[in-house]
Amino acid sequence: MFRETWQKWAVFKYQNNMENNPSSKKITRVEGGETSASSASFVASDESKAKARNLRIIAILSWIVAIGFEIWAIMLLQKPPVSTAWLIGLIVADLIFAVIGSVLWKKSNRLDPASKKDQVKFFIQNQLGLIIAIIAFLPLVVLIFTNKDLSGKQKGIVGSIAVVALLIAGVAGIDFNPPSVEQYTEQTKEVESLMNGVNHVYWTKSGKSYHLFQDCSYINTDRTNEIFQGSVAQARELKNITDLCDRCQNKAEKEKGVPAAPGN
Repeated sequence: MFRETWQKWAVFKYQNNMENNPSSKKITRVEGGETSASSASFVASDESKAKARNLRIIAILSWIVAIGFEIWAIMLLQKPPVSTAWLIGLIVADLIFAVIGSVLWKKSNRLDPASKKDQVKFFIQNQLGLIIAIIAFLPLVVLIFTNKDLSGKQKGIVGSIAVVALLIAGVAGIDFNPPSVEQYTEQTKEVESLMNGVNHVYWTKSGKSYHLFQDCSYINTDRTNEIFQGSVAQARELKNITDLCDRCQNKAEKEKGVPAAPGN
């Protein structure tokens, strides 16, 4: 009962603060995907889990098609004379579907992240795109350079294209900043501690940080036409934003009477 009363008061205070500090920009509220504020650790909403599941299914199908093009190219290598144009076309098609799969897979992980408690699962789930890229290109690269029916010129052209495709697919498959349950939990708790238990942040289409106040000068510039409002998890899901605005953090700490960190 006390917790519910406290949360209602915190939301009221937050809304009152926003009304007293309005932004001149259009504020768009992101609907859905919110989690319970009472959770000890982040748990993706049913809606987010459903979206993640659908994206993973499409990603897997895309990867299957990519590997299918690789198999087609390998079969083509076994039937001389080998058409350079056909081989290049299959490599490009392989690359397109491999990259599409990786992009969708990483997006699904932002909707429903893995936990670092199981390091093996965490690595595989977040770097599966890299693993698939290796499977979809490395065997083909090896077979191209060891094929006796290809001329030196063909090996140089097709082999170089295959290696470049492997590198592009590999980089596209790597998640350099993989999301985790622990990260979402920590960031959400940080925002809630600064905003009296309210998990609301703001961000822009091109921004690299999320903000606690809609009137923050960093997002109220001539370049900004629209400001989005949602939870910490939604900022990560939609824009992969993980950084809290320093100016907003300092302002919130000042309002709460928290001593500023050295250098701020």
